[in-house]
Amino acid sequence: MTAPTEVRPRPRALAFIALTKPRIIELLLISTVPTMIVADHGVPSIWLMVATVVGGTLAAGGANAYNMYIDRDIDALMERTKGRPLVTGEVTPREALVFATAIEVTSFIWLWGFVNLLSAALAIAATLFYVFVYTIWLKRTSKRNIVIGGAAGAAPVLIGWSAVTNSLDWAPIVLFAILFYWTPPHFWALAIRYRDDYAAANVPMLPVVETIRTVAVRMLLYTLVLWALTLVFAPVANMGVIYIVSAVVLGGVFTAMAVPVLRNPDPKVAMRMFGYSISYITLLFGAMALDEIVRNGV
Repeated sequence: MTAPTEVRPRPRALAFIALTKPRIIELLLISTVPTMIVADHGVPSIWLMVATVVGGTLAAGGANAYNMYIDRDIDALMERTKGRPLVTGEVTPREALVFATAIEVTSFIWLWGFVNLLSAALAIAATLFYVFVYTIWLKRTSKRNIVIGGAAGAAPVLIGWSAVTNSLDWAPIVLFAILFYWTPPHFWALAIRYRDDYAAANVPMLPVVETIRTVAVRMLLYTLVLWALTLVFAPVANMGVIYIVSAVVLGGVFTAMAVPVLRNPDPKVAMRMFGYSISYITLLFGAMALDEIVRNGV
């Protein structure tokens, strides 16, 4: 392992917060509240939404902290991750492990006590999948790592739906599939930009082990499947015009963004698609919530 990177000191509390990867959690939780609104056919109680978001945040934060604990060796080799708390020495491995376990246990107890057992079980299952299947097994051994591992990132829709209904149905399963198919093109676009980083750490992300053209073709195919799934969701969840129009337009733009990557596999082009992918998922779920609220006169 390389020597710790010199960074400007930050308060210890912020170092522990950094372990949870707050920006990634924000992205995951974007899907939770809209899903709850669709499940409720309106706006659920504020307390239920807050309780679910708090529990989901703790669960995702714990999973990310475990990820940093496990990946601290390769994080030290990549420019993008050299400033993480375990690499810089701001947090010790033991402290990170205790912290991750503490907030994960708290998440399960919180969700079980204030939401329901199904949501708590789904949250802990997502964490276990992310830690053991993705981080420990697939990330360092398979070029399909992010494809299969993306299932953990799709779990918030299941948690949000079950928080309202205490059950699962076809609608949340389709939502799960939407996030599942959104994750690879979203992440591969970023991985193209940091291809050399992953190669230096010997992590077999698809852009490292395949040509960028091959990656671009798969990104295009995944956006097409994703687009189709967003349209399938409309009749399954009985969505209205606002959602349908939004899904058609947003999906069309996302697919169109994949074409330039195929024609010109430059990291800057890929990063434009990455940036749009975040806007895409935010606007899609926002349209979903707005559609439900308007149609039900909330």
